Amino acid sequence: MQDNPIKPVLATIAGIALFSAMDAVMKSAALSIGAYSAYFLRCLVGFVMIAPFWWYRARTFPSARVMRIHLLRGVVVAFMGWTFFFALTRLPLAEAIALSFIAPVFALYLAAVLLGETIERKAIIAAILGLAGVVVIVGGKIGRERMDEEATVGLIALLLSALLYAWNLILQRQQALVARPSEVSTFQNGIVALTLLAGAPFLLVMPDQAAWMDITAGAALAVGAALFLSWAYARAEAQVLVPIEYTGFLWAAFFGWIAFGERVTPSTVLGAVLIVVGCWIATRRQKAPAKPEQTAI
Repeated sequence: MQDNPIKPVLATIAGIALFSAMDAVMKSAALSIGAYSAYFLRCLVGFVMIAPFWWYRARTFPSARVMRIHLLRGVVVAFMGWTFFFALTRLPLAEAIALSFIAPVFALYLAAVLLGETIERKAIIAAILGLAGVVVIVGGKIGRERMDEEATVGLIALLLSALLYAWNLILQRQQALVARPSEVSTFQNGIVALTLLAGAPFLLVMPDQAAWMDITAGAALAVGAALFLSWAYARAEAQVLVPIEYTGFLWAAFFGWIAFGERVTPSTVLGAVLIVVGCWIATRRQKAPAKPEQTAI
């Protein structure tokens, strides 16, 4: 598979942008009906959106080996998403997204353990620069207010979500190598919904019209993001694409400015520069070897 190496990078940036927009509308829904109900219904709506398209193209179910990957990632994403949206109801959006960026650092090392990838020095430098950029951006915001009990619980939930997200990034790479994007999105939404279904009799709150609009928009954005990211992770190593996760904060700042008129501070600009530099280092192409390798396709 010979693709332009910049295409997976651009697809990842687009996917992260859609996920950032989804976070904003899902926070609104979670504040209205709770994190569980918002996330469960978003995945259910997302499944209804993408499943017919997948079935029209595939007309067959995945093999048992591929289904095991779908099931594992679906369960991981179920609890990852639930804990993240729960944290969003107790923490500011920008701080929550920024703190969750600890996940790509974990993911770089999980890539070596689970995928057998060789972690290059430039990938480590990129992760450190990206994390430093996030620290610069939010350094003046976190800690200004006394941590109350709700914020502490939200922080614990967010750290748990970040650990699960790191595992999810690796599973995303494995899944993308054996399934098309529409199949990935279909089974992810379906398995997450089935996993969370057990809690419906106790936790489900039916949304009003405004919350339904947020949930539907969130589902469409999540499906689009999953398609972009699945396509990208099938064409580039996790260590190349993981540092691009940091651009999520740039998108969050953009959506905050558009929706709420939030001012872009000098620290935001400096942090953005560090993040962009980190992404550039991670995605920079190496010089071609003198003797090209012969690979089996």
